[in-house]
Amino acid sequence: MIKRTDRLNSLLKEVIAEVIMREVRNPKVNALVTVKKVEITKDLHYAKVFISLIGSPQEKQQTLKALQSAASFISSQASKKVVMRYFPSLSFFLDDTLEDELRIHNLLEKIHDEQSRRPPSSDA
Repeated sequence: MIKRTDRLNSLLKEVIAEVIMREVRNPKVNALVTVKKVEITKDLHYAKVFISLIGSPQEKQQTLKALQSAASFISSQASKKVVMRYFPSLSFFLDDTLEDELRIHNLLEKIHDEQSRRPPSSDA
């Protein structure tokens, strides 16, 4: 059985992503922002929004700050699309799992390439 908070997390993820994409008009917000997940507290008053984006570390921090400063605007716009008694206060965080996965993939590829270039060992 899916918990209520799981359903809300999924719904909020979609709505917040839509608000950021369509209604946030801050030039400091990178156009390639993806909302990866939302974690709402049990009391439904706070939500952590994990974002991912492509760009330099400086661009990522700039986007994160811009979203954090626009959090109340994003909340008010999203609350028009989701019926809740209280709309949660939003906090934004960077989700670097994609970058970690890419780095691990590249390292594994390097290892495989090096192994394939070595002559076969003669341990007979």
